[in-house]
Amino acid sequence: MGAPSWKQYFIYQADYQHWADEILFESLDRLEAKALAEPQGLFFSSIHRTADHILVVAELWRLRLQGESPIVDFKALHHPDWRELKSALRQEIRGLQHWLETRPEAFFESEVAYRGTDGKERRNWVRDVLTHMMDHMVHHRGQISAVATRLGAPAPEMDYMYYKRAVDSALAMGKRD
Repeated sequence: MGAPSWKQYFIYQADYQHWADEILFESLDRLEAKALAEPQGLFFSSIHRTADHILVVAELWRLRLQGESPIVDFKALHHPDWRELKSALRQEIRGLQHWLETRPEAFFESEVAYRGTDGKERRNWVRDVLTHMMDHMVHHRGQISAVATRLGAPAPEMDYMYYKRAVDSALAMGKRD
């Protein structure tokens, strides 16, 4: 079996992001609600604001890939309720995955034009935008995980290989049924 196409690769990556969010949420659910909102020394101050930033940036890039150039206030808290934020992040990542599934293979070899947050017109390869999106989520989840662990939450195992093992195990169980 050959290497996956760009399309299949990014569909897998979106699925991984969803899975990793769930693992992180399981860990964060062990903390008191106030710990999520208190400043913790993160670039976006708190766990809640950092998770909100992950969602806002995912939405921003998805909209850019869809031909829009939204203006975003990165200083605002867009989803003040923690449960609503988790739900919105779940929906955004699954929505991204489903949207990627509808794109033709050629989309992943194309460029996207958009207006940056600085107002300048920019162009990037779709695969570079998607790589940035996925790396951005991993980066900030790692920051949140470090703080959550320091606060006493269990250390979440969110590495890609843990995801692959879980998927492979589920596939093997499905073949036995």
